[in-house]
Amino acid sequence: MDSQPSRSSGRFETNTPSLTKSISDANTHNQSLASILNNPHAGKSDSFWWWSTSSSSIPTPDFAPLSTQPKPGSETRIPDFKPYISSISDPYTRFQDIQQHTKLESLDDQNALVACLKEVPSLYFKEDFELEDGATFKAACPFRSNVENLATQEKLSQYLDVVELHLVKEISLRSNSFFEAQGELVDLNEKIVQGCDRIRELKESIKLLDDNLVGSARKVHELNVKRSELIGHQDKLKLILYVNQALSTLKLLVASADCAGALDVIDDIQHLLDGDELAGLHCFRHVRDQLAASTDSINSILSAEFMRISIHETGDVDASITSKFKVREMISMNGEGHEVKLDEEETSNLRDRLLPFVIGLLRTAKLPAVLRLYRDTLTADMKTAIKMAVEELLRVLGAQPMDSDFVAGERAVEADGGSSSLASRLRSLSPECFVHLLKAVFLVVQAHLAQASEVKRAIEWILCHLDGHYAADSVAAAIALGAAASETAHETNGQVNSLLQLSVQRKGNDGTMTSTLSRNFRADVLRENAEAVFAACDAAHGRWAKILGVRSPIHPRLRLQEFLNIYNITQEFITTTEKIGGRLGYSIRGTLQSQAKAFIDFQHESRMAKMRAILDQENWAEIDVPDEFQTIVTSLFSSESETCELADEVSADIAPSSPKMALSSDGSAKTEARLQKISQNAEHTDSAPLLSDSTTQSKETNSRERGRSSPKLLFFRGVGYHMVNCGLILVKMLSECIEMNNSLPGLSSEVVHRVVEILKLFNTRTCQLVLGAGAMQVSGLKSITSKHLALASQVISFTYTIIPEIKRTLFLKVPETRKGMLILEVDRVAQDYKMHRDEIHSKLVQIMRERLLVHLRGLPQIVESWNRPEDTDTQPSQFARSITKEVGLLQRVLCRTLHELDVQAIFRQVVTFFHSQISEAFSHLDISSPQAKKRMYRDVQHILGCIRSLPSDSKSNPPNWGQLDEFVAKKIGEEVSQ
Repeated sequence: MDSQPSRSSGRFETNTPSLTKSISDANTHNQSLASILNNPHAGKSDSFWWWSTSSSSIPTPDFAPLSTQPKPGSETRIPDFKPYISSISDPYTRFQDIQQHTKLESLDDQNALVACLKEVPSLYFKEDFELEDGATFKAACPFRSNVENLATQEKLSQYLDVVELHLVKEISLRSNSFFEAQGELVDLNEKIVQGCDRIRELKESIKLLDDNLVGSARKVHELNVKRSELIGHQDKLKLILYVNQALSTLKLLVASADCAGALDVIDDIQHLLDGDELAGLHCFRHVRDQLAASTDSINSILSAEFMRISIHETGDVDASITSKFKVREMISMNGEGHEVKLDEEETSNLRDRLLPFVIGLLRTAKLPAVLRLYRDTLTADMKTAIKMAVEELLRVLGAQPMDSDFVAGERAVEADGGSSSLASRLRSLSPECFVHLLKAVFLVVQAHLAQASEVKRAIEWILCHLDGHYAADSVAAAIALGAAASETAHETNGQVNSLLQLSVQRKGNDGTMTSTLSRNFRADVLRENAEAVFAACDAAHGRWAKILGVRSPIHPRLRLQEFLNIYNITQEFITTTEKIGGRLGYSIRGTLQSQAKAFIDFQHESRMAKMRAILDQENWAEIDVPDEFQTIVTSLFSSESETCELADEVSADIAPSSPKMALSSDGSAKTEARLQKISQNAEHTDSAPLLSDSTTQSKETNSRERGRSSPKLLFFRGVGYHMVNCGLILVKMLSECIEMNNSLPGLSSEVVHRVVEILKLFNTRTCQLVLGAGAMQVSGLKSITSKHLALASQVISFTYTIIPEIKRTLFLKVPETRKGMLILEVDRVAQDYKMHRDEIHSKLVQIMRERLLVHLRGLPQIVESWNRPEDTDTQPSQFARSITKEVGLLQRVLCRTLHELDVQAIFRQVVTFFHSQISEAFSHLDISSPQAKKRMYRDVQHILGCIRSLPSDSKSNPPNWGQLDEFVAKKIGEEVSQ
């Protein structure tokens, strides 16, 4: 049986012609040798024959020499493979033996097959060899002549003999195995016959035992089994009757909306279905579908009732609120007067009404889904209520005349005579009407949120605070059932399958799992409950933000108080709703913040433009400070309560400190003209026009002062400041910025930035107009006088003084993280103001120095006239009279305007260069005659008298002692004094 037919036989070799065809095709079409050599259908003999017949026609490929480079792992040594070689040595030896034996057999087969193929043509070994085929018959038997036919018959006989001889050889090679298998088959047949006889005997013995011993006992057992089956059938019929009656009862309970009873029946039937009692009953194959339909109906009833109680009973409240606002009934928005709350009786009634429906939804595990539906419905109802309230109120408020002028520009044009859109009608409202509308919307939202909040608290009370209540056990059981049903539905992708009562009664680990499921289910319900209220708050925030967004182009142009009314009611709305919802409303806060920032930006740009215009129109004339501005400074900056009480007293004490001096209209016109030619750009504030205009201004001031008292000053911490119009406007703007900072604490850092920009603009532009003489071009001033400089110094000094108070007030609301940078900016601005004030004072000193130099240039001509003997003039020279006159004029102007310390600082420098310049000028002149010495002494004494009267902080005796005194003592001596 082990022997197999030789593969060299023609009957088993079927692919030799096809292989020959493939080889010829390959030679013809230059196909790849790999596809031929790897032919899975070719035998070993085919391959040998092919190489023997066609190796001469196919060139041998040239192979590239193997690379001599070392390969990865070449450093591995032979001993490293000893464990592996020892483990496979035995299997490898057996494999070699089998391979050697197979090789020998294949060589023998190939030799026999080759011999056979050499004698018999390949035509007779084709797979489709049939003599009925004309072409095949013609190739095998050409029948050209009788002799050839006889020769062909002889060849066919020889071919047959060769094949038969080959088959006989193959059979002889396998004869031993064939006869051994035949012997084993005979032995097996005998053993089978013996086994069948033995089985027949055993069957006869068993039949005898069955008839004689166990027949009656088996019959008794069969009767008992039959009785048990009949009893089981009877119980099954009773169960079928019970289930049928329960299904009928369930239909009646669902129709009457008795949800609790219907759920009890469903639980009983479901328990039977989950057990084995109804298994296999074809009549109940649709019961699960019926229970699912009934459960859906019950859930629909419970959900509808829950929605009706929770939401659809607030319509009357909305109508009441809108009707009150329609008749313009003022409802206070301060304190708790506007808060909507349910009293204790209403709260208790709401809980009692919700209790059965919540328990039912807990049992069916549908309460989270119903709460999600409740959230969506509550959100939609909130949006609808707000929209209806706005539309109802716009019918009344939109018809009223508007108070603000700018709102008229924003009124939308009605297209084709139709009614304008809701957005345009909102934009057309005046600020007061818009705030009134927001109040109404606030109350409508609060009414809905109060109801939603009570529903939320009622559900939380039912789930967590029913200790001692009659329904506590029912709620606990419902939570356990709902948790188990929810877990089962989750595991089976929504197919409700409950072993609810069994899971409640389990102990040990099952009890722990049930407790965990109950906690998770309760947490899920509470989360959805809270999400519903938050979603309602978020919807209210969105609608409110949308209403504000419609008027976003209008709000930046409102007055501060009008915008604050909108801002404050929005802030109160946010606080109230966030308290109810339990989360922050980021969307509405962002909208309010963006509108507040737009308001600040617009107001700042308006103030900057206004300040530029006012500064360009400023004539730098002193004005009386109205009480309004003194009140602003006192309330915002002053920390002393008695400042207002001392204001009049301090004002009465202030009077010109310089002595009155006669002012003459004559002066050096040529010198003034020369100085005017030298001045350019910032040097327009030269001495000649200053003093000339100051002289005229002083005359006008004297005439005015005869008819009225001194001007009213602006006091800060007991110090009075002379003011011009732009300074008071700056005070007003700063007070508005501080009020804005206090009212909008969230944007305090932005306000500080704007205040810094205003201060920078005022300081820079003031410097350009006064020190840079820009006011001569933009304001029409003929010249910049010392009075102008003194008033500018006063305004700059006042601003510099209040900057620390401004910083202290503004930085109360600035976050700590931004204080550092803002403090640096404010301090930098304060330093700029101080430098500006010092530059003004330096300019005043420079004016007097230039005037002195002008007069000193004419001193040599005056000294020459002193040597004439006929001089009878007993008065000081024109040089002494002019210089003392101008110094006195400057003293009067500065003492009336500047503070005492500033005046002393200025005149200390004036006294210093007067001593040095005059003494140096006299020292270079030739004064030798007694008349000249006498005249010089008279002028020096006149000048020293003026210097002595100048305010200074010098402690010398006599006051303002200097080089000129030393020069007189040295040059003139006792001779001239006598």
